[in-house]
Amino acid sequence: MRRSCRLSGWLAALSLLPAAGPAAAAASAPVVLAATPTPFSSLLQVILGLAVVLGAIVGLAWLFRRMSGGMLGGSNRLRVVSGVLVGQREKVVIVELEGEWLVLGVTSHSVNLLTKLDRPPDAAADVVPPGEPFARWLKAAMDKGRQQSEVVNK
Repeated sequence: MRRSCRLSGWLAALSLLPAAGPAAAAASAPVVLAATPTPFSSLLQVILGLAVVLGAIVGLAWLFRRMSGGMLGGSNRLRVVSGVLVGQREKVVIVELEGEWLVLGVTSHSVNLLTKLDRPPDAAADVVPPGEPFARWLKAAMDKGRQQSEVVNK
């Protein structure tokens, strides 16, 4: 037991002595980590991470729509023929279901069946196409603004 005490004392003393040689100096030097990230690289990392997450959400939503088929109302049995706003939050909508037209009153809290109609024979010509896409509307508005600014600048 005395021998182990003496040995541990010697080891403790040796650890306090300065180490000799370049290898010992390198071992005793503090560890320097990689350079700290700059604010630009941190911002870039956050933006790329956000893009990956948003891309995954969009990709999964697209995949879910493709895989679900007609389960989410994408079937051909039901389609909206037309709709009209009659108030701030109220609509009257005509829906076609298996050759029959349902006239529905739609509010923010409920959907009520107003009446049932037989599908008219010339219904294909009466179907109202969906509204003009926003991109076309925006392009037309921008072109109109450019034309007005050119008139003012002349």
